[in-house]
Amino acid sequence: MWWQDLLWGIWNGLTAWIVLIVHVFGVWSEFPFYNSARSGNWYDFGFLLGMGSPLLGGLRFRSRR
Repeated sequence: MWWQDLLWGIWNGLTAWIVLIVHVFGVWSEFPFYNSARSGNWYDFGFLLGMGSPLLGGLRFRSRR
């Protein structure tokens, strides 16, 4: 279902920052940065939302000052 792919994309996008940092140090090689088995329009959209949400939240906080 499309909403499952969207939710998995958001979740994987949110956790991708942690996985990326850990992958740099060579740990957790069994956990992929991007789930290519679920790739599709809704998963990609959710992944981008999840990846961008921490950055967008930080930008909004800065603009208030």
